[in-house]
Amino acid sequence: MTVENMIRAIAGSFVVISLTLGYVYSPYWHLFTAFVGFNLLQSAFTHWCLMEKILIRLNLGKPSHFYLPTPEPYPAGFELGRHQQREIQPPPGAPPV
Repeated sequence: MTVENMIRAIAGSFVVISLTLGYVYSPYWHLFTAFVGFNLLQSAFTHWCLMEKILIRLNLGKPSHFYLPTPEPYPAGFELGRHQQREIQPPPGAPPV
């Protein structure tokens, strides 16, 4: 599981728990829900999240850029930088260069 998925799960849990506590005990718990929502919003624009730093520091996950797919290998017989050289033919009717 990537850190981003963990953050979504934790934030969703915080929202559900704080809404339940706000309904059962005190409406002041809804301020915690707003706090979680504000942090999700600011992290979407700044790409910085304290929970991500905490999870990485606790060695519970790696950022998603570690999970990028590997590129496809080159086709058989193709080596980078060694292409077959072809003579460029001028279009028919073009003046000689």
